[in-house]
Amino acid sequence: MSVAAHILDPERPIIDPHHHLWDRSRLDLRRMPFAEHGFSAMLRQRPRYLLDELLTDTAAGHDVRATVFVECRSMYRAHGPAAFRCVGETEFVNGIAAMSASGIYGPMQACAGIVGHADLRCGAAVGAVLDAHVGAGQGRFRGVRQSAAFDADPDVLGPLSARDIPAGLFADAGFRAGFAELAPRGLSFDAWLLEPQLAELVDLARAFPETTIVLDHVGSPLGIGTYAGQRATRFDGWRKQIAALARCENVVVKLGGLGMPFPGFAWSYAHPAEDYRALAQAWAPYLCACIEAFGVDRCMFESNFPVDHFTCDYATLWNALKHVVRDASADEKDALFFETANRVYRLGITR
Repeated sequence: MSVAAHILDPERPIIDPHHHLWDRSRLDLRRMPFAEHGFSAMLRQRPRYLLDELLTDTAAGHDVRATVFVECRSMYRAHGPAAFRCVGETEFVNGIAAMSASGIYGPMQACAGIVGHADLRCGAAVGAVLDAHVGAGQGRFRGVRQSAAFDADPDVLGPLSARDIPAGLFADAGFRAGFAELAPRGLSFDAWLLEPQLAELVDLARAFPETTIVLDHVGSPLGIGTYAGQRATRFDGWRKQIAALARCENVVVKLGGLGMPFPGFAWSYAHPAEDYRALAQAWAPYLCACIEAFGVDRCMFESNFPVDHFTCDYATLWNALKHVVRDASADEKDALFFETANRVYRLGITR
């Protein structure tokens, strides 16, 4: 039996607060720009990730009780007003959630919460889009993510650099007018941006203290493209921005996403990690710094699957996360693996 095959703390209940669902099997990925970038490789390896694939992963030995879906531009409506096409993703995921809720696939509650996309640059008019998401989610819609990830070097984001994401999105007046529509509806905001942009999120969080903001992927440290070989030297700057964010009481952080290509670790589809201890050692400085800054009640472990399949399988990933906090108390582990996600996304999952 390999190190990866042994499940650590198998009876610990988990809520996975960050995964995606898609079917991109009909895309000609060979024609994508930056075809050798990690994300293109990931799509070639996992072009289809729907309920069956999610259930296979969550049944790999860890006690995953529920999940939260996070937008990935999947299954948008093909027709209708452009601003509302993103609601198709919520309709699609809510159907998957309803299948799971039938119980015929087992007790795990897939997509108990849904985080969708809306273009907040529409200003106050985005309120109608948010209301459509809420209706489509039938009680499961919890918030919005609009990626702000941007870097002047196109090699950093690879195929993602072709998206309509300008520099400084969080400071845009239209975006902020749309952002103001979240709190009155009780909706949170998932923030994905890159480590050099963290100060922009600090400014946004200070401007909207009534809105819950979830920082995805520990702020995506960089070690590729222009930043190749600089991950270690940039660590202190990243940690200072994390400390500044932690002083904003409306911000919580997802601990994960380090299996993506951005940090520039050695693992890849060609050389996946099989030893959770090696992953834990590499990831611990970032994960532990966030826990120290935010406290366990504002931190939640995430899988970011299938994207983090770039580095390891689902069982190995959760082993690595468990190994990082192996010396934490039972209450601390409960918060990190279950309670924070349950509270922040208002899931109401009982153990």
